[in-house]
Amino acid sequence: MAFSVLHLLALYLIVQPFCVHAAQTANISLGLSLTASDNSLSWQSPSGEFAFGFRRIGDQDLFLLAIWYDKIPEKTLVWYANGDNPTPKGSKVELTKDGNFRLTGPRKEEIWPQPVISGVAYAAMLDSGNFVLADQNSALLWQSFKDPRDTILPTQVLEIGEKLSSRQTASNYSKGKFQLQFKPDGTLELYPIALPTEFEYDAYYKSNTSDAADKLNSGYQLVFNESGHINIVLRNGNIVTLTNKTVSPSRDYYYRATLDFDGLFTLYAYPKKGSGTSWSSLWSIPENICFAFDSTGEEGGGPCGYNSYCRLDANTRPICDCVPGFSALDPQYKLRGCKQDRMHSCELGDSKPQDVYVMHELPNTFWPSSSNFEVLQQLNEDDCRRSCLDDCNCVVATIRAGRCWKKKLPLSNGRQDWNEYGKALIKLPKSDALENPASRDSNTEKKDQKTVILVGALLLGSSVFINFLLVAAIAFLVFYTYRKTHRVITSTSSIMEANLLAFTYKELEEATDGFREELGRGAFGTVYKGVISSPSSTNYVAIKKLDKVEQQGEKEFKTEVSAIAKTHHKNLVRLLGLCDEGANRLLVYEFMSNGTLASFLFGI
Repeated sequence: MAFSVLHLLALYLIVQPFCVHAAQTANISLGLSLTASDNSLSWQSPSGEFAFGFRRIGDQDLFLLAIWYDKIPEKTLVWYANGDNPTPKGSKVELTKDGNFRLTGPRKEEIWPQPVISGVAYAAMLDSGNFVLADQNSALLWQSFKDPRDTILPTQVLEIGEKLSSRQTASNYSKGKFQLQFKPDGTLELYPIALPTEFEYDAYYKSNTSDAADKLNSGYQLVFNESGHINIVLRNGNIVTLTNKTVSPSRDYYYRATLDFDGLFTLYAYPKKGSGTSWSSLWSIPENICFAFDSTGEEGGGPCGYNSYCRLDANTRPICDCVPGFSALDPQYKLRGCKQDRMHSCELGDSKPQDVYVMHELPNTFWPSSSNFEVLQQLNEDDCRRSCLDDCNCVVATIRAGRCWKKKLPLSNGRQDWNEYGKALIKLPKSDALENPASRDSNTEKKDQKTVILVGALLLGSSVFINFLLVAAIAFLVFYTYRKTHRVITSTSSIMEANLLAFTYKELEEATDGFREELGRGAFGTVYKGVISSPSSTNYVAIKKLDKVEQQGEKEFKTEVSAIAKTHHKNLVRLLGLCDEGANRLLVYEFMSNGTLASFLFGI
């Protein structure tokens, strides 16, 4: 929407924040200071609506030097000096008697990255939410409105080159991955950055207020006026209004516009009176951030980072999920993306891909521009599935409109689109596609035992006969769950299908009769003959006691054991179980009396 230059002049006079005398002030004199503590004082604006001082971050013993709305329960921060470097208790912000303004830690070290400001005659917290430092002629030396963080307030103006930076999470005020900036060509842009270098990736929103043929028709200011509207002012005097929703007068509501940590630039309102208990969202850009990255490149990974996908909640806010078989790089900061839990291998030995991998379906999920290394036409879903399964370079395939896109890592710009038919097929190792049976049995066992104990405690004392039955039932259940958890080896075919068994050191010590019968020695340990018995069968095993694994971490040990356990070959003995208890690490193999065992265990 465009207005005349007279409208611009009126708007400009309203929003000018540069004269201290244009607003009510409560000047802060030289020599005053604030100290970070549980009961920190603050410097308030004349109306009491804004305050400047230290705010504790959550339940941490760290503080931000900040400005906040002081008349609402949330004490919402609208500016902060040291988001990347919170201060400990005892830190001080001081307007010294010689006119310097500085933030120091308990040991007097400088904390605020801002250069030390000198020549200050007084400071003031204005009713606009702007904190200013002025000289003796009331000329502004510094103001928070010209050094914004993630939020702008009514009457605030962003000039060419000025920008907002998102925080990382709702409670982590370190610099996040999104920025909003007024570019030199007059366009307002939202774009992701690479941390910590702040390299700018392609914009996912542009205001289209640039005109290369006529620079007067380009934008040069972003103005948040007192009525709650956000406008772009063009050099020819016209105004382009971004907010498309009618807002209530500022006398009834508090307003703020924040570049949120999820990448949306959002206009919020909070009623000054009434039953409102939180900020409500009135407007935001882009409308659908999950789709906004479709026109960007693969760099940056999209709104949720690499190997993830974006979907919208009921309030059109993005939710980031990892692709099945992947987990978050940082569980506290999911926008960093995801990593693969287990690397795929092209070396399968005699095994077929369908014996090792399974294709997991993810409906209506796509990575439109990401990592396509092959596109196949006129393929149905089964053909697409089979093609990816047989291709060791293929990690994900998407099937849509008769086309099959085979993809490699990393995946970027993922999104879920319920308005477009199709699906993603994720290649997963079979062991990752199902819940670990041993873990499930262990959890079930614990729950069963707790239930038995609780029921027993309630019923004991009712009668001797019931107590007798209860004891018998408990004994049976304990024996049954023990049998279920420590499944014995019954035949070669069942062994091939079972997961690795976990043994205690004591169990293997008993199975070998104190490691009595030695079968041989190798480079990494000694092998003993053992017997694992059950009421129905007796099975001979070879137990390799490793003695040179002190430099191998537990994670690497388990990874190697898992790889051995999944190797199927007619000339290799089968790994049945392991013991990983303290410094003791033992491997339990199927016992074979011929030369295969010796060559495998000792390297003969």
